[in-house]
Amino acid sequence: MFSDFAFNIFEESIEKYHIKDDVYQEFSNPYPKDKVEHLLYRKNWIDTVQWHYEDIIRDPEIDPVAALDLKRKIDASNQDRTDLVEYIDSYFLNKYQSVQVKQNAKINTESPAWAIDRLSILALKIYHMQEEVNRTDASSEHIKKCSDKLAVLLEQKKDLSTAIDQLLMDIESGDKYMKVYKQMKMYNDDELNPVLRGQKG
Repeated sequence: MFSDFAFNIFEESIEKYHIKDDVYQEFSNPYPKDKVEHLLYRKNWIDTVQWHYEDIIRDPEIDPVAALDLKRKIDASNQDRTDLVEYIDSYFLNKYQSVQVKQNAKINTESPAWAIDRLSILALKIYHMQEEVNRTDASSEHIKKCSDKLAVLLEQKKDLSTAIDQLLMDIESGDKYMKVYKQMKMYNDDELNPVLRGQKG
């Protein structure tokens, strides 16, 4: 199933990141550029780095200049994340382009890649909640709370994975069809963000 395939790549990316556990470490993609594995690995690496950006920026002692620089990195990361989701959806559009869509086919509320985006974030939640469960310096109450949360996350993984695989099977059979709308984020556009527009010229 595609969900298991993707989740395994997400786990590989997360494990590789945490060898150094440094947001500024060099990125290297082990998969060929023409493979969907390349997109999935890159997608999760972006999510993993941003996860740790979000930890750092919440430091109450952070230098304001450093915080602003980090906010810009988070903005750029969000754009990269959106781009990767659209690339992954392009993979599915190409894969299913010859499917004969049934007359009564329905459209899903989100595209396959945006559901896979949620699975990537869920992989990070599971990894870090498992870290909390494994802590030897935490109270038994903390471990219990985190164990309960981990159980919920694992249930979410099961449900989300099932939903992703069902969606892909429905698209493949023509029972559902996919359309992709570019995100058209306005705040990064010199012409659409009034603050940026006012600085031109």
